[in-house]
Amino acid sequence: MPVQPNHQTVPTPAGAPGANGEHGPLGAQDVLGAFYEVLHRRRDVRAEFTGGEVPTEVLRRVLAAAHAAPSVGLSQPWDFLVVRDEATRRAFREHVQAERSVFAAQLDSTQAETFSRIKIEGILESSLAVVVTYDPDRGSPAVLGRHAIADAGLYSVCLAIQNLWLAATAEGLGVGWVSFYREDFLRRLLAIPGRVRPVAWLCLGPVRHLHQTPDLERHGWRKRMPLDDVVHYERYGQRPSR
Repeated sequence: MPVQPNHQTVPTPAGAPGANGEHGPLGAQDVLGAFYEVLHRRRDVRAEFTGGEVPTEVLRRVLAAAHAAPSVGLSQPWDFLVVRDEATRRAFREHVQAERSVFAAQLDSTQAETFSRIKIEGILESSLAVVVTYDPDRGSPAVLGRHAIADAGLYSVCLAIQNLWLAATAEGLGVGWVSFYREDFLRRLLAIPGRVRPVAWLCLGPVRHLHQTPDLERHGWRKRMPLDDVVHYERYGQRPSR
């Protein structure tokens, strides 16, 4: 899909090289190494949140990074709802726990035993939540590049989420994407208009540490597939001989 970056000035994080003019610019290899280090350090956080404060300027940088994502037709179809209220978070957690039970009831005994050890959310342990939504009317009716792929706007929101996640990781924060919820429930809870789709409840905050291995892999739910198993050449299913 054709995407356009949303250009804006984003402040360099305090303490980063070049932030106050006291350091020279990072070399290309330094930037490349730092980028890949953040990319691979990123985790879906559950139990590691400390509940510590997220400084206003840090939250602003993280949201600015999300808002800098590319979007189909420069539609920028996202909104970010910052949720701190404990009563709201408790109500959402109760709903999530009910949905956990629904999912657990569908599992066989082996899967259910594995799932019982997996924590699926850090709603109350995290400092706050950022709920990311998708507004399909943003930029309508002529959204450049969306006429043939209706979900292109939704894909744009996912790019914003990934930007947010990587920026938070670079800031030393953790993010946990909670997906055990019904969209209509979250609409009612946060007064989201009917046309707007809640895409993600993201738990956000400082963490004690980030595990080297993702939670689901550590608990034996699934393992990451080798890269060569998901790369095809010229036609789907066509791979070089190994």
